[in-house]
Order: sequence, then structure tokens, then C-alpha cells
Amino acid sequence: MSTSTHSHTGHARISAYDRWIVAIGGLKLFEAALFVLVGVGVIRLLHKDLVDEVVRLLTALRFDPEGRFTSLLLDKVALISPVRLKEISAAAFAHAGLDIVEGVGLIRRKIWAEFVTVAVSAMFLPFEFFSLARHLTWTRIGITTVNVGVVIYLIFHVQMRLRERRMAHQ
Repeated sequence: MSTSTHSHTGHARISAYDRWIVAIGGLKLFEAALFVLVGVGVIRLLHKDLVDEVVRLLTALRFDPEGRFTSLLLDKVALISPVRLKEISAAAFAHAGLDIVEGVGLIRRKIWAEFVTVAVSAMFLPFEFFSLARHLTWTRIGITTVNVGVVIYLIFHVQMRLRERRMAHQ
């Protein structure tokens, strides 16, 4: 019997812990794709009348064009400048780039990616809690719960890997 860490197909076996790391990496790449789409969508709005675009969208979604919600939304949209749109798209692309780095690193099971993901994810948690406190929705609760779970899991995983390395060097 062989005690090799490689299967008969030539691929390294992945532990149950590492499967979760790879899954988190996949989630990060999915998130990156969404942020790229947001960035592209915002750029496409640069030379358009935002109020007209939102009216068209709300009409297609069958919102009352004279309703209170619609009026409030259109007032807010009218305040968005082209400079602000560029800032939003730049932030979306920067976030996508960071998600790509984290996702690829996690899928390749690199420990540096675990540290980066813990740090970045933990850094955004206070903003998520603040957002949750201001306006409680099921979507925000779900996203915050997933992100807290990822941070907790990665902290334990990184600690376990560091212990394994210390034991291997003794």
C-alpha cells in the first residue's frame, strides 16, 4: 500500500479542510465576476441620462412611476455625477482584482491567500455590521453571515496549518 499524497490520476488529494478552502476560492472568483459586471455596467452608464435609464428600468419592473419610492430613488439618482460613476467603477474593478488574487490563491491552496482573505474579509465586517444595523434585510443578513463564517473558518484553518508546520519542523 502506498502512503503517497497523490492519487492514481496524478492529482494531489484534497483534505476535507482544503475542499472548503477551494470552495471559498470559487466563491471569491464568482464575487469577482459580479464586481466586473458591476464595473462594466457602471461604465456603460457614463454617457447616458441616469434618470431616464432608471425610469425605463422601473417601468419594466412595473413600479408606479409616480410612487413615493420611485420619486425618492429618482431624486437620489439625479445627484450622481459622471465623476462619481467613474469612482464607483474603479472601486468595483479594484474589488474584483482583489477577489481574483484571493480566489486563485485559495484554489491553489496557498497559505498567503488564506492570510490575505482573513485580513480583507475581517476588514470589511465592521462596514457590514453598520450596514446591517442601519437597514436590516434578509440579503444583508445572509451576506454578513457567510462572510463571518468564512472569516471564522479561515482563522481556525490557518491556525491548524501553522500548528502542522511547527510540528513537522520539530
